[in-house]
Amino acid sequence: MAVPLYRDDAIVLRTQKLGEADRIVTFLTRERGKVRAVGRGVRRTSSRFGARLEPFMSVDVQFHTGRTLDTVTQAETIGAYARPICEDYELYTAGTAMLEAADRLVSHEDEPAVQQYWLLAGALRALAERHHVAGLVLDSYLLRALAVAGWALSALDCARCGEPGPHTAFNVSHGGAVCTRCRPPGSPSPAPETFVLLAALLAGDWTTADASTARHRNEASGLVAAYSQYYLERTLRSLRMVERS
Repeated sequence: MAVPLYRDDAIVLRTQKLGEADRIVTFLTRERGKVRAVGRGVRRTSSRFGARLEPFMSVDVQFHTGRTLDTVTQAETIGAYARPICEDYELYTAGTAMLEAADRLVSHEDEPAVQQYWLLAGALRALAERHHVAGLVLDSYLLRALAVAGWALSALDCARCGEPGPHTAFNVSHGGAVCTRCRPPGSPSPAPETFVLLAALLAGDWTTADASTARHRNEASGLVAAYSQYYLERTLRSLRMVERS
């Protein structure tokens, strides 16, 4: 039998209007994965916690179990990331792409996705607090989230046969770096520094990533976007808006 009330830490992924004053809020929670719940009256200016149920917010939420949709009964702020992210277009476009990717990667409701939750929480915090360039935070998040989902990019050894690298070619469908024997025709040849950057972003090596040049960041971003699109099987619409510095 379902417990009438439960609490969980959550990140707001998206919202949609419901009726005159309500919203359906989609959360990525720490313990239960994706949860959709109704926030009643949150669109009214008098709402006690409406501002806490905006995309990018990290919150401690209490839910009441419903027949079809649960209801939010309390919400306390853990990380107030919405304002700093939404006030800067570069941060906003990168953050929106992260939320969309998380929504796609955790496709089923009420299935725990603890690693995806912590990855997104850390990425949004780094974005809001400007720890690194927004594009690097986004690309690192995408690579690591895809790896958790089972699609780890190989930036060093051949993704197809395992021959030790470094290698000079990259192929999305094969999973990253490819050796001369496995390289399909038409595979691009990124700069060696771009492979180093991809490996750093996947490993969270921020000393190396922060020291990269704009040329190699842009090349890496193009590869990450293509890789994400291939394995998610759909284009991340938000990536088209991302502003790169």
